[in-house]
Amino acid sequence: MSDSQSARALAPRRHGEILRRLAADGTVSITELAVHFDVSRQTIRRDLKQLADRGQLELVHGGATLFEPTEAAFTERRGENAAAKASIGRAAAALVRDGMVVFLDSGTTTLAVAHALADRKDLTICTTSLSIALQMCRQPQVRVHMLGGEIDPAEEAAVGIDALEAISHFRVDVAFLGGGGLSPDGDVTDFTRNGAEQRSRMVATAGKAYFVLDSSKFGRLTPLRIPRFELAAGVIVDRRPQEAICEALKRKGPAVIVAE
Repeated sequence: MSDSQSARALAPRRHGEILRRLAADGTVSITELAVHFDVSRQTIRRDLKQLADRGQLELVHGGATLFEPTEAAFTERRGENAAAKASIGRAAAALVRDGMVVFLDSGTTTLAVAHALADRKDLTICTTSLSIALQMCRQPQVRVHMLGGEIDPAEEAAVGIDALEAISHFRVDVAFLGGGGLSPDGDVTDFTRNGAEQRSRMVATAGKAYFVLDSSKFGRLTPLRIPRFELAAGVIVDRRPQEAICEALKRKGPAVIVAE
């Protein structure tokens, strides 16, 4: 068998290892892969091109990154499933008492939570969301802390290292968090590494944390599992997910709370 035939025969094995490395590290380098597999850089470029054509990774200069499907912009999502999000907002607000420190994540469902908190008093609101900060600062007897960082124009919210650091300065009684999807295995997942890390930090920091997910998220597969999501007290939804998802969540810890 010629060298080129041998390389083609081993390609599926290389592809599997490349995807495993991507899942673990988020990026791969052409140079490092060529050394690891003892093949030419051109062979690795061909491997990465084939995987990119299948939608399994994204090509970048010198290598590849994990393929991340993108979420629609905040303004596009705002009107979707509005009644369901409003019911989730009311259920979440029922868990908030006057005088609490509340973290509200960015997102359209957490904005519905903000609207439902209109009758609470003496709240301290921490948020990365421009829309939520604007909504809550208009309410009497509410203090608002906008957690700083670079503004993501699609999400209309602060993201990045500065936002992560700002979270650590607050003692939060209860946090309401968004998410990209609720997988068939009962994992709460996200679209971006930054979003997953930010939500993971708040789950670990808050006295109690709840994910607020409308039914359009059920069974959705997004690439990144939110670390430590199992520490959340519950997942607030507008209707009960499929039984398999409920059983998986029960095993992992968070309660399923169905809004009325």
